[in-house]
This record gives sequence, structure tokens and C-alpha cells, in this order.
Amino acid sequence: MVTKEDFRRRLMNACRSVRDSEAELTDIDSKFGDADHGYTMTKVCNAIEDAVRACGGSVREMLDDAATAVMGLNGGSAIPLWNTWLDAMQEAAPESQDVSEEELKEMFRSALAELDDFSGAKEGDKTMMDALIPATRALCAAEGDGAEILRKAAEAAIAGAEATKNFVAKFGRAKSYGTKTIGTPDAGALSMSRFFAGLAE
Repeated sequence: MVTKEDFRRRLMNACRSVRDSEAELTDIDSKFGDADHGYTMTKVCNAIEDAVRACGGSVREMLDDAATAVMGLNGGSAIPLWNTWLDAMQEAAPESQDVSEEELKEMFRSALAELDDFSGAKEGDKTMMDALIPATRALCAAEGDGAEILRKAAEAAIAGAEATKNFVAKFGRAKSYGTKTIGTPDAGALSMSRFFAGLAE
């Protein structure tokens, strides 16, 4: 069982983990993108953190507030992707102060399914999905308590983001650079992996 307060703390850790990576994310995105991913993800994480800190309701209400806060942001292709993911997660979240391990798995499973429909990106396309898909797969297959489940997810997300160094970009501005993108990790996958790493803390 994961309490709301523990989940809140983990979300705030996740936001801090991404913010701490802003300079690295910006540097990576400057090679083949718009050099705005670090800044955009800091805005996203600030919005999430403010929302979850202020929410006094259920787990679902907390995630709903986070999704709504992200939806209100401007700029950056990551914003609608993260809004979609968080919004689908809240729809599957319980209207209670605790989340069971099975409920946690369903939240992330449903969120991935919705984002998969929205983005169209698959593993190997050098996007955030290269971290999110293996993280969700590992989370749903893991046994143990909430902490162990999230630890397994973080490990898979980190490995997935690292693997993007070997891929050719197939989405966004980076797509036009073709094989030149090999050797550089995807900024979106890296920020997602840092988010999961924070969730596991």
C-alpha cells in the first residue's frame, strides 16, 4: 500500500530529479532540437509540484490537479504529452487516501495506453516512450510493495533512456538529422527516466 502522503512525496522527488537535470536536458536538446526541453520540463515539474503540494483531496484529485496545472502551460511539445499521461493516470486512480499495489499498476498501465494512442511513438523511435514503455512494463510485472515496484520501474526507465543513444530519431525536429542522432540520448526519454528515478526515492 502507498499512502497519499508517500505518493505526494515521491512525486515531489520526481519533480526535483528532473529539475536538477535541466542543464543536461537543454544541452542534449540543443544538438538536434529546439534547446527548450530542459526549460519546458522545469515548467512542467514546477506545475506538478505546486499542484500536489496544495491538494488536500484524494489521490485522484491530486493527480487531476497536477494534470490540469500542466494543461494550462504554454510552449514545448512535452506539455501535451505529459498532460495526457497524467490525466489518464488520474482517471484510473482511486478516490481515496491510499493506493494498493494493483491500483498503482493500473494507474500506470492506463496512462501508458492513453499516451500510446496519443503519441504514436514506439520503442526504438528515440522518444520519451523508450523510457516509459519499459518502465511501465517492469512496474506491472514487479512483485512486492509500492517501493519495490517503483524501484523496478526506475531501473527499466533508466536503461531505456540509455538505449536511445543507439537509435535514429523518428519524431520531431531531430528526425531530419537521421543517423547523426546516433550516439546522443533522447532528451524526452532522459527526463522521463529522471522522473521515475525520483518516484523510486
